[in-house]
Amino acid sequence: MHERTLIRPLHSDQDAAAFDRLNRRWITEYFTLTPADEEILGRPRESIIARGGEVLIATAADGAVVGVVAVMATGPGSYELAKMTVDETARGRGLGGQLIQAAITWARENGGDLVFLGTNTKLSAAIRLYEAAGFQRTSIAELGLEDYYARADTLMKLELATLPPSSAH
Repeated sequence: MHERTLIRPLHSDQDAAAFDRLNRRWITEYFTLTPADEEILGRPRESIIARGGEVLIATAADGAVVGVVAVMATGPGSYELAKMTVDETARGRGLGGQLIQAAITWARENGGDLVFLGTNTKLSAAIRLYEAAGFQRTSIAELGLEDYYARADTLMKLELATLPPSSAH
């Protein structure tokens, strides 16, 4: 990256507002906000962090929030990577890959064995980033889920036990 970026946990109301704003932008561009989206975006501390997950915030040198990702606890050793986006002004500099790696590292450090995600083929750039990080396509049955976002036509997983420790940094 050309400018220095810091990735850290959510810790202020301004961070929560940026998480909401950045995600609303891409979701409404491609899809329709669901009640589940509204809950997660409007109450990240209660819907993600209090349930054993984390929201990671990427900030530029000037302190502006330029990217976000949620790591949601879904069961023992299982985390969902969700609500990842990079502001349009910061795209093309490797920040999406950095956010993915930070989420993988966080999941591993918090006892994760598996990270999975749902995405859509409309988001081809995101799918390329996930594949570059080692995620492989999977199915709802293989993940043991009963239901998932209707807009997710592509499910992916990364088994952390198969990664060497240096891959998660």
